[in-house]
Amino acid sequence: MQRVKLALSIAAPYGAGVAARVFNQAAYLDLGLEGSLVAGMVGGYVTGLLAGVLISVRAFFHGEFTTMPLYAGVGVLGGLLRDLAPEKEDVWRFSPLFTLKPALLRQRRFQLKIIYQFACLFTVIFSELVRQSVAHLFPIQTRGGVFNLTQQWGDIHPVTVTAIYASSVFAVMLPLKIWNNTRNEKKLEAQQLRLNEARLAALTSQINPHFLFNTLNSVSSLIRTNPEQARSVVYKLSSILRRLLRNTDNLTPLRDELAFIDNYMAIELVRFGDKLRFIKEIEPDSLDRLVPSMLLQPIVENSIRHGLSSKVDGGMIRVRSSITDGKLLVMVEDDGVGIPESRLATLFERGIGVSNVNERLKVLFGQDYRMWIDSKPGEGTRTGIEIPEIQVALEVRQELTTAG
Repeated sequence: MQRVKLALSIAAPYGAGVAARVFNQAAYLDLGLEGSLVAGMVGGYVTGLLAGVLISVRAFFHGEFTTMPLYAGVGVLGGLLRDLAPEKEDVWRFSPLFTLKPALLRQRRFQLKIIYQFACLFTVIFSELVRQSVAHLFPIQTRGGVFNLTQQWGDIHPVTVTAIYASSVFAVMLPLKIWNNTRNEKKLEAQQLRLNEARLAALTSQINPHFLFNTLNSVSSLIRTNPEQARSVVYKLSSILRRLLRNTDNLTPLRDELAFIDNYMAIELVRFGDKLRFIKEIEPDSLDRLVPSMLLQPIVENSIRHGLSSKVDGGMIRVRSSITDGKLLVMVEDDGVGIPESRLATLFERGIGVSNVNERLKVLFGQDYRMWIDSKPGEGTRTGIEIPEIQVALEVRQELTTAG
């Protein structure tokens, strides 16, 4: 079906050119022969054969009966060229304007490519020569004739004949080049998408060992002083690790991310007891919004490690979420010791957790997000993240993946 759809898409403009020539005598619009050859080179035998038939339908009903088998045969000839290509990409590289590099001529692979380029060139010229020959045997003025420019203009100068053959060559080459440029753009988009996915996976894997390392340090400090609490922490840690191992997606609903934070805070509450308070103020509409996995844990961890752990009387962490102008706003606040202004200026470059989250957001959203940190020494720190609706981004990513 893909080959049939391709034949239809190619036949539509070229067939319209043939119809324009039949109705309006616009000979310069009739590129049916070249279109049939292009269809075969791009899609193979079936596409070339079907496109040749469809392109010549209007000419056939106009009485040019020989046109249909001619165009169909040229389409099959294009399919043969496709099969003979040393590499699939060589079909798209057809050009009469290639340069010969003496250093490469000794390589058999390069020799085959040169031979193939000449084969494509001679095939275009041969196809036009066949049309001229058939048109000589079956003039367009007779029943069943074939259209060609030399018949329409009568005896013409050899330079003009040469120009006709050259035009056929370029009429095949240019669509291939334009089509190839479009393919290359789609490939670049798909490769960029895969690169972003790889970067995102790498950044996610960087967070997990960082979190695990810090949690195991907490467990080691409890083993001697309170083995029962250490056992409880290990149990909760195993629940968290099971979730991480089961969830391989880069995106997750906010409700799942908050459930993960609940488990994480349960571990920290075992350590800090009543000195640590955890408050959530979550708008129900925001729970189903997709967010990057492990988005909040590094920020909450920073609040505990750097903001509250050094305070004798502990403190409070508040997580808030809301929908503002269609965007998800998530805030993580603490009343810890704060961050000095000199360190705050370079936090996105130096902080492992914060810089990691910021980099992941940049990979996913480009410039369409905001992340900021406000802090006052002695008063606390507030980290805000504003991201757009991810469902739209997912649809775009799916289209790029399909095109790639």
